[in-house]
Amino acid sequence: MPLKDALPTQGRFSQWRPNWVILTLGLAMLAAVWGLPTVSVAANRIVSGTGYPVWQALSWGGGALASLIILAMMVLASHPERTRLSYVAQFAAMVLLLLLMPFGLMAASHWLVDASQPQARLGIGPAYWVVMFLALLGLIELRLRLSLARGWMALLLIGIGAVWLGCAALWLDSLALVQEFQVREAQFYQAIRQHLALVTIAVSVSIVLGMGIALLMRRFYRLQRGGFALLNFFQTVPSLALFGLLLAPLAWLSANVPFAAQLGIKGIGWTPALIALIIYSLLPIVRNTYVALEAVSPDVLDAATGMGMRTSQRFWQVRVPLALPILLEGVRITMVQAIGLTAVAALIGAGGLGAFIFQGLGQAAMDMVLLGALPILVMALAADAGIGALAAQLRRGAAYD
Repeated sequence: MPLKDALPTQGRFSQWRPNWVILTLGLAMLAAVWGLPTVSVAANRIVSGTGYPVWQALSWGGGALASLIILAMMVLASHPERTRLSYVAQFAAMVLLLLLMPFGLMAASHWLVDASQPQARLGIGPAYWVVMFLALLGLIELRLRLSLARGWMALLLIGIGAVWLGCAALWLDSLALVQEFQVREAQFYQAIRQHLALVTIAVSVSIVLGMGIALLMRRFYRLQRGGFALLNFFQTVPSLALFGLLLAPLAWLSANVPFAAQLGIKGIGWTPALIALIIYSLLPIVRNTYVALEAVSPDVLDAATGMGMRTSQRFWQVRVPLALPILLEGVRITMVQAIGLTAVAALIGAGGLGAFIFQGLGQAAMDMVLLGALPILVMALAADAGIGALAAQLRRGAAYD
């Protein structure tokens, strides 16, 4: 073959740039589907479950359907031309896979769980968790490719979660996670209220204190180095160690100061948990507030001065609105961090969803662990998406103005 005839083919191969992220995730999902147990079945809560592969849990048809969706996604990801339509199709394949997964659990419950044994439990196997995690990673990758707003992504995930919850409530009574929830429904809702209350109070107080500290650092520059050093030091202290350090002084205060005892201050419970959460939340707020206020362009401030604005007007009407997106990033980091750390506060009697996690670990009941861990994950993702979307919207609005 003449060299000139081979050149176009060589050019096409040299321009072949597949989406290696999606291809890698697809291969890992196929390996999980066919190599890991899909579900497990136990006669009751005490005995360990027996794992079942996909061809026994979902039949060969269910495994083939999941594999076809993943393979279609991989074929689209390996297309030589990266078009928006290709990314949309890959995104749709990921969403379809996530939407079909609860129906696969329904099929597994029908085939494997004996209806004559009311205590029988269906557990979600490692293949389900791996595929779900990898599919969510794929959605994040494709969201960036498609430049989708965080708000739309959050609405999509809420819709997928609603489908899962609807299937669990209506047709998955044998699912071990559902059975754990049914037994502890009142405690679960109380734990959610306690968790949200701790996070809300701690973050609110840290925002007020953190912004005040940042303003003092801007006014008195000598406080900057020592203040950040102290806040960084607190971040290095493990949460359990900080809880332990607070027990003795708070217990002494409660025993020797009647007013403190009347306020409910004790060595265990909410008081040390709130103090520790506020301490851990200060650094992101202080750092982002300081950086945001200092990052405002001096030219903008000079223009505001030229318009006759006083110092207070420049601060509240110019500096703060321009710094608000970065301030919200600090609030986002603080909120997500506080949601996770509040789980540890259950060890000192503060309540919250962490109580289910540690009770489940003590009883070797992983479904009880999930009953506490999954809502914490959802809260963290919702806070990250919601506050991040608001910050991005403010940033776009500032750029447009």
